[in-house]
Amino acid sequence: MLPNMQSFYSFWLLYAVAFAPFAASSKLLTGGTIIAFDKTSGLFNVIRGGSLFIQGGRITLISESHSPPGIPENAEVVNCTDKIITPGFVDTHRHGWQTVYKTLGSNTTLAEYANRYSASVALPLFTPDDLYISQLAGIYEAQAAGVTTILDHAHHTWTKDHASAGWKASVDSNARVFFAYAFMNTTTDFQVPQQIEHWRELAASSPANLSTLCIAYDDFTDSPEAITKSVVDLAKESNVPVFTSHQVEGPWLCKSIRPIFPQYYLIKVVGNTPEDIFRSGLLNSSIPVVISHAAFLTARGAQLLRDTNQHISTTPESEMHYGHTHPSSHLIMDQGSLGVDTHFTFSTDILTQARIWLQRVREHLYGATVIDRWQIPNGNPMSVNQAFLLATRNGGLALGRDDLGIIAVDAVADIVVWDGRSPALLGWSDPIAAVILHASVGDIEHVLVNGEFVKRDRKLVVKDYSEVQDRFLDAAKRIQAKLKATPLPTQVGNFLTGFPYGPVQQADVQRGQGTGYGPIYI
Repeated sequence: MLPNMQSFYSFWLLYAVAFAPFAASSKLLTGGTIIAFDKTSGLFNVIRGGSLFIQGGRITLISESHSPPGIPENAEVVNCTDKIITPGFVDTHRHGWQTVYKTLGSNTTLAEYANRYSASVALPLFTPDDLYISQLAGIYEAQAAGVTTILDHAHHTWTKDHASAGWKASVDSNARVFFAYAFMNTTTDFQVPQQIEHWRELAASSPANLSTLCIAYDDFTDSPEAITKSVVDLAKESNVPVFTSHQVEGPWLCKSIRPIFPQYYLIKVVGNTPEDIFRSGLLNSSIPVVISHAAFLTARGAQLLRDTNQHISTTPESEMHYGHTHPSSHLIMDQGSLGVDTHFTFSTDILTQARIWLQRVREHLYGATVIDRWQIPNGNPMSVNQAFLLATRNGGLALGRDDLGIIAVDAVADIVVWDGRSPALLGWSDPIAAVILHASVGDIEHVLVNGEFVKRDRKLVVKDYSEVQDRFLDAAKRIQAKLKATPLPTQVGNFLTGFPYGPVQQADVQRGQGTGYGPIYI
């Protein structure tokens, strides 16, 4: 062989090896109805019978043709005829480590949660291995439900081993997880300074994968100024991808950290207002800040969010279930996104959150603007398009990512494919209305993250998933047994914040004696 020919073949051999992964992962989704996004108008562009091409984890082509020219012969073709193709859902607030509590909190309140299930009291229940498998199973559960991006508020950083376990599970899941390592006071010797040191260790050794190390902090209101400054300085010097904090005000506001029991401590979800975070110098930085719940947000706080282009995460099912509510969240939806929160208690999917929030806002605005004045509404105050934006595009923007939560050229290929011939969707015309108002997670046929199938033909694509299930069930059985043997906390006198418990009118659904409320069947 001539020397120049040898060089030629050597070059192409190296080229083929280098780019083989991209060729293998290239996919053409063809024949479906695509809910694409037009960044210029800020509206959706519905393409019927079209196709999209995925290469290297990104969308490189969107076509109105089901068979566009120029597609490589070795690309995998996925027939999406009669199917709806949407961006994956973006969840901007979740606590993945709590998955093992499943169904225990069906009738709980936020006060009961704080004393029974929260990070404040959970350390004695979890080994690091328990926490790992609970986090991992929870991520797979979310992906099966079409959630392709998660901002995980990881407030299980009681010890170095527990913190590492949650991070490792996120990395091992190969999911798109923004892992917000919580800096918090604990009852162990693993305090904020030690947590910062550990965070730096994890950041220095982070693998090249879809999980991203972020920061969570809930102590802007009461922690010593030096501690808060050390967390803010870390966020700024590392240019952390996302920073997140809980905020609940009203009667939940607590002005001091008080022990619940000698071996426990109080994790605050209170304070941490936009005003607090602005004073720290973080809200007006280039770092995306997501404030979860933002219950009892003030007009000034809302204006600060708009001025700094920062976001809240509304978790409708959680806020209605627990009772901290969302009295002003509908007024700041232009800076809003959707989250799930404690998925062990209710739905794990963002679709349900979008549907609940859509109808909740409609009901509120009808009453606030016309019904209470004995007038007839002359229009619908919130559209399915707006609900879909909150569940997708707005979530990406909250995380500072213009390429997440949309179907557009150069966006990441996080995709959900819906079976348009399912009993629930049969006969659909508007694909956005079909998903938001008619679909369930059972109608999801495929889920792709970064261009790769994580769910295919309605089954998770997880190696040795049955082993994950067995490990998870073992941990859940042990942890749930401990909780079942522990009496429910009493809700009399005053709550930890000093505000009194108040009587709640119990619903009555049963004619005659009794209300039908009954026990929980655990």
